[in-house]
Amino acid sequence: MALKAEKINEHTVWQDLTEGLQIHEPATSGLFETGEWRTSTPVIDWDKCRQCLLCVPYCPDSCIPVKEGRREAFDYQHCKGCGICVKACPFGAITMKEGK
Repeated sequence: MALKAEKINEHTVWQDLTEGLQIHEPATSGLFETGEWRTSTPVIDWDKCRQCLLCVPYCPDSCIPVKEGRREAFDYQHCKGCGICVKACPFGAITMKEGK
């Protein structure tokens, strides 16, 4: 019996969990705040950012939201701090800081 992700909470007993906590339904990553795993945090320098949006498709966790054609602040609830966005930015507008 596989539980739906939204049904797992602090009252869930271990017998109801799937082996390896595998998720058997699509598109549930938005339900899990994985930013707590982060050991480094991306920081945007808005003065250097040219809104080219090249960083957006490189983010494996879709943590760079875009609204009305402009990037917004990082979604730190889901960002794991991989640093790929730093390499993708041609203007050096994104740096990594240690910690959360």
